[in-house]
Amino acid sequence: MSVAFAGNSTTGTSREAGPLRVMIVDDSVVIRGLISRWIGAEHDMEVAASLRTGLEAVNQLERINPDVAVLDIEMPELDGLSALPKLLAKKRDLVIIMASTLTRRNAEISFKALSLGAADYIPKPESTREASAADTFHHDLIQKIRHLGARLRRKSAVASPPLAPASPAPAPAARAPAVARPAAPAPAVHAPSSGAPSTRPFSTQAPKVLLIGSSTGGPQALMSLVTELGPVIDRFPVLITQHMPPTFTTILAEHLARSSRRPAAEAVDGEPVKPGRIYLAPGGKHMRVARSGADVAIALDDGPAVNFCKPAVDPLFTSAIDIWHGAILSVILTGMGSDGMRGGKDIVAAGGSVIAQDEASSVVWGMPGAAANAGICAAILPLNQIGAKVNRLFAGDRS
Repeated sequence: MSVAFAGNSTTGTSREAGPLRVMIVDDSVVIRGLISRWIGAEHDMEVAASLRTGLEAVNQLERINPDVAVLDIEMPELDGLSALPKLLAKKRDLVIIMASTLTRRNAEISFKALSLGAADYIPKPESTREASAADTFHHDLIQKIRHLGARLRRKSAVASPPLAPASPAPAPAARAPAVARPAAPAPAVHAPSSGAPSTRPFSTQAPKVLLIGSSTGGPQALMSLVTELGPVIDRFPVLITQHMPPTFTTILAEHLARSSRRPAAEAVDGEPVKPGRIYLAPGGKHMRVARSGADVAIALDDGPAVNFCKPAVDPLFTSAIDIWHGAILSVILTGMGSDGMRGGKDIVAAGGSVIAQDEASSVVWGMPGAAANAGICAAILPLNQIGAKVNRLFAGDRS
């Protein structure tokens, strides 16, 4: 059964003003109630409907017209993965966040959902009675809804600018101010402008390691990027921190290995760091590097979350400075928050370089945006240009 609808339920693209309308689709009445209460407590979002099955969501989508759908994977009548393409066929700009428990099967389904058009995924706690797990789920879900929904509205504002009159109006119209209302202006960074973040020169030192940090939208970005990095992976260590829970990082490492055609795996505490492979921070652990005699080794850390994340990017970035000093190239890809910015500052202060993904190609321009706006980046590039630039820098280019 759905809750009372909030506002008008007209079809078409998402509204550019007012609260984000969220459709909750989960066969668990406990989860539906929990998420409904969380959303109801936020000023910028509202529950558009609370439904038990994917079939109900597909059949009622036009009437509900949500901006965001939180879609469970395992449901009767029509599961989340089967409902996903049907929902997007009816409303192509619908933001869909897949929700699932932490099993290998569900992690694999979540990755499949990303390839079919889901915007993101979120792991559900095994039990909502565990306070820390419920708190993490609460925080992450609300942030994902807010940031992904805001990106949708920015895209809608860019794609659908106010229509100009067909012929000059003979006199100012009373409704003219409404056409020009300042709702969700297009970000200036989508195109070069005088207000775009400034960049700094690349390091004069040759990089000896590639560090990559990412979060929301990161799995797709990483799998695309590593397909171009074969020459770098073969000759230099590549270490990646992606905000992701256990089990999910296991699957991501397998996908990275297939995409890069190079060895890729979750890092193991104490293992040596060598060229020729990709090291991925395992879910639930911070990944650092440390000296081990004459070698460099992985050092996993089970300490508290950093920047609300575990693993976090900053611990990797800052620990690498003690090993490689300024001979570091770091890349900050799409993601919420500002993780990687402080570590990136330290890398630049040590003589290294930072590249950030640009806003137009990012799912969420939080992490790369924080680095760009801090003025620490040597380049701010679309995802499809980062691989070629990284290859040139490791081949000797310094500009």
